[in-house]
Amino acid sequence: MVIVKVARALRNRQRSGTMGKGLLIVFTGNGKGKTTAALGMAMRAAGHGLRVCFVQFIKGGWRYGELEAVKRFEGLIDLHVMGKGFTWKSDNIEEDARLAREAWEFACAAIASGVYHTVVLDEFTYLLHYQMLELEPCLRVLADRHPDQHVVITGRYAPQQLIDAADLVTEMQAVKHPLKGGVKAQQGIEF
Repeated sequence: MVIVKVARALRNRQRSGTMGKGLLIVFTGNGKGKTTAALGMAMRAAGHGLRVCFVQFIKGGWRYGELEAVKRFEGLIDLHVMGKGFTWKSDNIEEDARLAREAWEFACAAIASGVYHTVVLDEFTYLLHYQMLELEPCLRVLADRHPDQHVVITGRYAPQQLIDAADLVTEMQAVKHPLKGGVKAQQGIEF
């Protein structure tokens, strides 16, 4: 029932002209804050009663604060943790690639569903960087999405073709980080 109401609200906004162009947004770079920025956008959309699908490709089994926070937006933000952890440290890259393809298929279904105002592909650039997915088919899916749907992609190493296809790109740059001074990742800051 909620899905029907959301789809109806999206159609009404489209008819009334209040909905602009769906944007392809990329948060990349070696600085901190890419996922945090995407979460902020998800909460902003949810605050307006708009549905968001948030797909985390490689976060894995850690207990992240966003998992608990998003529960407060039940029915508006659907968060899916799809990977098994930090892929670049993997001892089974073939299994990681299989999981990446499954997660991408899931994300494609979310994009095509027509249910979501915004779809976030968190850490998606790593799948492209490590060649777990081919770039061209991914770009086609993104280009063929509904014209009013927003897609937000996060992660380091965004390929130039993705940057060229995007409407908005923000590159987070590391200027200073407490890790360099020996301060470990902290709850509520990094996770």
